[in-house]
Amino acid sequence: MSALGAVFRREFAAYFATPIAFVFLIIFLFSIGVFTFYIGNFFNNGTADLSVFFGFQPWLYLFLIPALAMRLWAEEKRSGSIELLLTLPLPVWATVLGKFLAAWVFAGLALALTFPIWITINYLGHPDNGVILASYLGSFLMAGAYLSIGAAISAATSNQVIAFVITLVVCFLFTVAGASAVMDAFQGWAPPALVDVVSSFSFLTHFSAITAGVIDLRDAIFFFSVIGLFLYANVLIIDMTKSG
Repeated sequence: MSALGAVFRREFAAYFATPIAFVFLIIFLFSIGVFTFYIGNFFNNGTADLSVFFGFQPWLYLFLIPALAMRLWAEEKRSGSIELLLTLPLPVWATVLGKFLAAWVFAGLALALTFPIWITINYLGHPDNGVILASYLGSFLMAGAYLSIGAAISAATSNQVIAFVITLVVCFLFTVAGASAVMDAFQGWAPPALVDVVSSFSFLTHFSAITAGVIDLRDAIFFFSVIGLFLYANVLIIDMTKSG
């Protein structure tokens, strides 16, 4: 565990060693503010809830999380520092998990800094804070799922742009898997069992269920399963890099 903690501290501190962290935080907070208050017409909805705020988050994550994840391994490969990293007496799983957790906690920090919006909605009305808290948790889990995908893809290339584009495409497919247009396309030829499987992989479906106030353990298990699967893939990719 000391190895995991060392990697986590190194990676998390690295975000604040350059302007990257502050640029990301400013862009995230500015974007979520614009989407919520202006595009989402927050003050004209007449309801004391954060449905608009959380409704835009999956689409915002589609661009910002791949941008955060693309440097996790691709930059190490590009600069050649991965060779030094892999020679250290650290288990691969600790390195992979430490990098991921540092990025996930940083994403969580960005999400936590939106608390003034939560305070605002409580000042204006009487929202269901239990649902809002669950929605924040669901958002954090979804961000982790996006990050795990991006980390695995970043480990497979030394080009950050390629990592960003592929991560965006893969995350988009996971997000819209349960959309009606996608389901209609499959229902024309696929058996119902396959349609149900495709729908079950939708990030949007699981996240929407949480934000609607339906707290189902299966949604949390889904996101943790995606995180675990792609972190395992990340470990395998780095193991192959180390062996090669």
